Amino acid sequence: MNKKTLVRFIIIICILLMIVGIWIFKNKSEIDFSLEVTEINLEELKSYNLPIIIDFGADYCLPCLEMAPILEKINKEMQGKAIIKYVDISQNPEAAGDIPILALPTQVFVNADGTPYIPSSDLNLQFNQYRYKDTGEHAYTVHYGMLTEAQLRSILSEMGVTE
Repeated sequence: MNKKTLVRFIIIICILLMIVGIWIFKNKSEIDFSLEVTEINLEELKSYNLPIIIDFGADYCLPCLEMAPILEKINKEMQGKAIIKYVDISQNPEAAGDIPILALPTQVFVNADGTPYIPSSDLNLQFNQYRYKDTGEHAYTVHYGMLTEAQLRSILSEMGVTE
């Protein structure tokens, strides 16, 4: 193989690598920061390495309706810093999967590293921690009932989100 052929071969390989790189970059999945969703893929959400709050509610639930503008406001402000999702569980009952929904609204909290959020006692809120039956490992941190904007901001702050 002479020098000219080798140089041509290297140029072709470089061009192919650039094309593949551009394709990968353009097809990289973007984070969907929309608030209202019909399903939750928790593993996909965890892959973005951002704190996650999922609120399960219903259109007939008064506290859920009171929380709606708060969730909308915080979702807009936290784009790129946290993932805030709302699921109408009356329209999408299967969306909760194995997350225990015992009351409405129900919020689920996940840290940026994918682990369940563990609240400090400073919040003066009651959270429930659910564990996997087979391993006893902490699976979910859940809050039942309405949260105010200040409470949600305090939780996000504890989860490492800066405003």
